Amino acid sequence: MRVFITGAAGFIGTATTKELIANGHQVLGLARSEANAKAIKSMGAEVHRGSLEDLDSLRNGAKETDGTIHLAFIHDFSKFAENGQIDKTAIEAMGEALAGTGKPFIVTSGTLLVAPGRLATEEDAVMPGLPRVSESAGLAFASRGVRAMAVRLPQVHGGDGKCGLVNYLLNIAREKGVSAYIGDGSNRWSGAHRLDVAHLYRLALERGTAGRSYHAVAEEGVRARDIAEIVGRQLRLPVAPIAPEKASEHFGTMAMFVARDGAASSALTQRWLGWKPTQIGLIADISRPGYFNV
Repeated sequence: MRVFITGAAGFIGTATTKELIANGHQVLGLARSEANAKAIKSMGAEVHRGSLEDLDSLRNGAKETDGTIHLAFIHDFSKFAENGQIDKTAIEAMGEALAGTGKPFIVTSGTLLVAPGRLATEEDAVMPGLPRVSESAGLAFASRGVRAMAVRLPQVHGGDGKCGLVNYLLNIAREKGVSAYIGDGSNRWSGAHRLDVAHLYRLALERGTAGRSYHAVAEEGVRARDIAEIVGRQLRLPVAPIAPEKASEHFGTMAMFVARDGAASSALTQRWLGWKPTQIGLIADISRPGYFNV
C-alpha cells in the first residue's frame, strides 16, 4: 500500500514511517521544511511538500495514495482553539478527497480527551466542547465511503528524550524550580512506547474497521506523582504538591491536562486488531539516566 502520512518526520511519524516501510508499504511523507524533507528521504520515503494549512497539498497527497494517516498537529497550547480548527479544516480537506473511495483514513486523538475520572474504553465518545475535534471530524467520513478510523494516543515515550505532555511538565519544572503535581498526585495518565504505537497504526491501516476508535495504550494508568518524581530526579529539583486552586497559576495552559485523571484501556483494541504492546514501560523508560538530555 502507498500511504500518505502527515507528521511523517515527527516523533511518532518517524516510527510509523519506518514500521510501514519495514512491512512492505511505501510512504509519501508531508514535509513543510527542508529539515523535514531530509528526514523523510533518509527513511526511504517519498517527500510531498506542503503543510496543514496548504489544503491543496493535503488533498493531493490523499488522492495520490492508497491510504492516509494523519499525525500532524500544531502543539502550541496557548493557541489550542485556533490549532484545533486548523486540524479540523485539514481533516475535512483530506476526507473530502477520499469520499467514496473506500480508502483507509486514520486520524489522531488522545485518551485524555475521553472519560476523565474512570477507565476510558474505545467505545466511549470523546468529550464534547474540546478545541481538538480531530476524531469527530475524521469519523464523520465513515458514512461517506471512507474507511475512517481514529487512534487515541496516551503519553507516548521511546528513546529520544520525548514523552508526550511530560516534556511540557519538564519545561515548567525547570522554569519554576520545582517538579509539581496537583493535590495528592493520584490522577493517572495512560502510556505507550512509540514503537508499539507505530505497530498499531499499521494494523489499523491494514485491518481496521470504519468508524472505530483504537487505543494505543500499553499501560492503563501511571500516577501523576510518579511522573513528577521522575522529572524532579532528572532535573535535580524538589518535588511538591500544588493546591488545585493554584494549578493555573503554576502550570498555565497545561493546567487543563495536568489535573486530569485519564486512565484508559486497550482491551478492545488488542482483541479487534491482535495488537500486543511489548516495549518498555513509561516510568522505566523515562527513569533511565539522561533520558531527557537535561
